[in-house]
Amino acid sequence: MTPRFAFEDFRPGDTMSYAPVLLDEAAIVAFAHDWDPQPFHLDAAAARETFAGRLIASGWHSCAILMRMIADAFILDATSLGAPGIEEVRWRAPVLPGTRIGGAHEVLETRASRSKPQMGLVRFRFRLVDERDETLLEQVNWILFGRRDAPAPSPMARPTGTSTPEPLALEEAAPALPFEALVPGTREVLGTHCFSADEIVAFAHAFDPQLFHVDAEAAAKSRFGGLCASGWHTNAAFMRTLVAHRRRQEDAARAAGRIPVRLGASPGFRNLAWSRPVYAGDTITYTSTIVDVRAARSRPGWGLVRHRNEGVNQDGETVLAFDGAVFWEGAGA
Repeated sequence: MTPRFAFEDFRPGDTMSYAPVLLDEAAIVAFAHDWDPQPFHLDAAAARETFAGRLIASGWHSCAILMRMIADAFILDATSLGAPGIEEVRWRAPVLPGTRIGGAHEVLETRASRSKPQMGLVRFRFRLVDERDETLLEQVNWILFGRRDAPAPSPMARPTGTSTPEPLALEEAAPALPFEALVPGTREVLGTHCFSADEIVAFAHAFDPQLFHVDAEAAAKSRFGGLCASGWHTNAAFMRTLVAHRRRQEDAARAAGRIPVRLGASPGFRNLAWSRPVYAGDTITYTSTIVDVRAARSRPGWGLVRHRNEGVNQDGETVLAFDGAVFWEGAGA
């Protein structure tokens, strides 16, 4: 069946609204349990004692919900060839249990590919909104589409898997320092995650059911040449390794008789690049490097820490990189 939307069908200024969904507490907790198990995403009572002060959805959950809305609204009926990354996501307001979430997009610009005339790029601004049309999330990114009636692009070459470098070693966890003591340039190895075919398909069925994420046979014929993880899946796995790393730091602090330094929420991220597909069977090692530290104007006693995060596969190839930020407790908080 011919897709409804091809590259030529998108014009700057075009808009579309998406059907709303009701986000309940069970869904928030379920996603957090799997991918972002911080107290303010897991338990309403525990959340009251945290930076957030109440149960809120993970920011990665809101990105995944938006992706599912985009898929249902037009991507699954389009010549979509995937997205190279995300320019920026701003988590404007916390997403609370019981919120009826709507979505929408505006086409900002289109760009024909010079090197691959059978395809083009469309730049969108996406939004998630609540019942009052207040913005919860704002996202800007390009999506690649095939031209109508153009032949499908040839599958890219899959890695041979002959390179087996030693994985980055996890250092023994030391207690996290208050933000005032953090040093830009400090790099931490957070951990690794192996992407199984079953996990790739399960995540994609829930949030990004494009054929190259859910159907191995169709994926082999796609431009990716094989079943590969949703970009949001690779980010969710980053978050899970980060939380596990922070827990090791908390355990180290308690073992030393110290009160663990707390981390708060994130206002968003920039410059997210999915530079290579993550295929079934790939193992990704995640790292985080502190870039900048400053006191938070809106939160006395806390800092805003900016960090560069990366994921590298078993062949030493970078598959994910982005610039993040997080509120970080200080010595006097």
